[in-house]
Amino acid sequence: MKRKLSIISLIFLFTLTAQAQVEPIKTDSLQEIIITSTRINLPFKENSRTIDIITSEDIKNSASTNVADLLQQVAGVDIRRRGTAGSQADLYIRGGSFDQTLLLIDGIKMDDAQTGHHTMNAALPLEVIERIEIIKGPAARVFGQNAFSGAINIVTKKELSNSISVKAETGSFGQLNGGVTIGSSLENSSHIVHVDKMSSAGYRHNTDFDNSNYFVKSVFNKNKKAVEMIATFQERKFGANGFYARASATEQYEETQNSLIGFSTQFNTEKLTIAPRIYWKRNQDKYVYLRNDPTVYRNLHITNKIGAEVNANYKSKAGTTGFGIDMSKIYIRSNNLGDRNRFMTTLFLEHEFKAFNDNLDITPGVAVTYFSDFDFYAFPGIDIGLKITDQLKAYGNIGYTYRIPTYTDLYYNDSSTIGNPDLEVEEAFAQEIGIKFFSPKFTGSLALFNRDAQNLIDYIRPNTTETIYTATNIAEVNTKGFEVDVAYHFKWSGFNQTLAVGYNFLDDDILDQNKDLSRYSLNTLKHQFTTRLSTQLFKNVSQNIIYKHAERTTGDSYNVWDASLALQLKQIEFTITASNIFDADYIEAGFVPMPPSNVLFGLRYNFN
Repeated sequence: MKRKLSIISLIFLFTLTAQAQVEPIKTDSLQEIIITSTRINLPFKENSRTIDIITSEDIKNSASTNVADLLQQVAGVDIRRRGTAGSQADLYIRGGSFDQTLLLIDGIKMDDAQTGHHTMNAALPLEVIERIEIIKGPAARVFGQNAFSGAINIVTKKELSNSISVKAETGSFGQLNGGVTIGSSLENSSHIVHVDKMSSAGYRHNTDFDNSNYFVKSVFNKNKKAVEMIATFQERKFGANGFYARASATEQYEETQNSLIGFSTQFNTEKLTIAPRIYWKRNQDKYVYLRNDPTVYRNLHITNKIGAEVNANYKSKAGTTGFGIDMSKIYIRSNNLGDRNRFMTTLFLEHEFKAFNDNLDITPGVAVTYFSDFDFYAFPGIDIGLKITDQLKAYGNIGYTYRIPTYTDLYYNDSSTIGNPDLEVEEAFAQEIGIKFFSPKFTGSLALFNRDAQNLIDYIRPNTTETIYTATNIAEVNTKGFEVDVAYHFKWSGFNQTLAVGYNFLDDDILDQNKDLSRYSLNTLKHQFTTRLSTQLFKNVSQNIIYKHAERTTGDSYNVWDASLALQLKQIEFTITASNIFDADYIEAGFVPMPPSNVLFGLRYNFN
């Protein structure tokens, strides 16, 4: 352990004391990325919202081995993990709940009607991800009702050259990981196949896990009308010591399965683009209170979502019009929630106007959704952007957003938690202003945001002596804050170096209303500071140091350091990833202490 800390400290000090030659990195890849999660496709630089991009290079330099750990490094995104390897984690953006953030895979909505606890079940292996688009703030008019506080779109790789990559990893807590990624590019089709397995004995009693990931992406008929297919399957089996009921519930156990299959294509003319898609998403969740005696208490939920959507945009002298329709049918079978179904249809319409030599862009839009078990709802909004110079842009947006209750909110029932079939829909009106700066060696953004919400759903007890919490629409809640992101790119001894810093401040008044009576709403990140230093000191050696500071509204505060070292020798890559280097004692979710200092050794071989 001492040797590991010495190595990391030496890397850190050597990097900081290096004489940096401020020479910009010749890369415009970030600025030229097209945001594909919207109907009106725009370069990242031109978008008038707060959008963060995690590129494939960022992923490589993240010292992360899974999406949950990766997203922890983004200011404004709060990943509350229970254990390691992303086995169970909840996703929050700007103080919203885990039910209020939408995850997409190549634009396919991965929301789960049972509960937002399953959002991260769909997270893919890092090996198949091209980039991650993080849209902060209300995005309901673009994606629909689950994007209450933001959305995250995981964009998978389009194609890999003919290659095979094999990895093997081992480390603390009996971790054993292995995987293979195959790329095949043929004359009229291309294919990516990935399989991996991760296991661990656990860092404390009943925190072992056995996780598997399967991924296939194929493009057929490349030379004419290409058809893209994506198929994923993730299975997680893990001991859930203290994950849910209470800290004393040490013998809980859970198994989840998440699968997706989708087909899409695109029709293009000079002015019109039409992109149809069909998909089927399935999630299965099995939970037992006592691992060795499932008869005491057991839940089994199976949710199926079948969807079809068509998105389009039309370019004219008046600007670009985006429009679309999204239809889906949801079925759930559950021994606790019952057998239920829901039909949803959403119509989208937006138009981008440009004026003053294209320096001003105005994009009003609206989404109208029908829920078979609720009603019609509309999500209007508008984005405005002003290009001050080629490198500097100011922007602002306002919009309404909604979220209908999950089936857990409505119907769940156990000894301490009761759903409420009379719940109303969550609503909010949000505003944001910001400014962005781009240059080859420096990028930065500042955003101020405000959200006025009503009918937010929380689990409340009437007094401190009551032990049963009931799903309830609580009073109005105001959430406001600001966010800063900067990245500095430079060269030292001919090698690329990056220093990235993010800070998010968030303040809400929910504590004034439910301090002693709420079960879930008291763990918001008030201060969040993240830093990533990615350096290369020698030709084949690169290293990354990650620092995260968090202070929650409950008063909990902690500092976590992670690091990685990679050595590339032709087709072989050796990696060392160290997490929680200085052994911070902290909790992100519920009653689950996060793992102590741990290390993972990896070997990857690329067959070309």
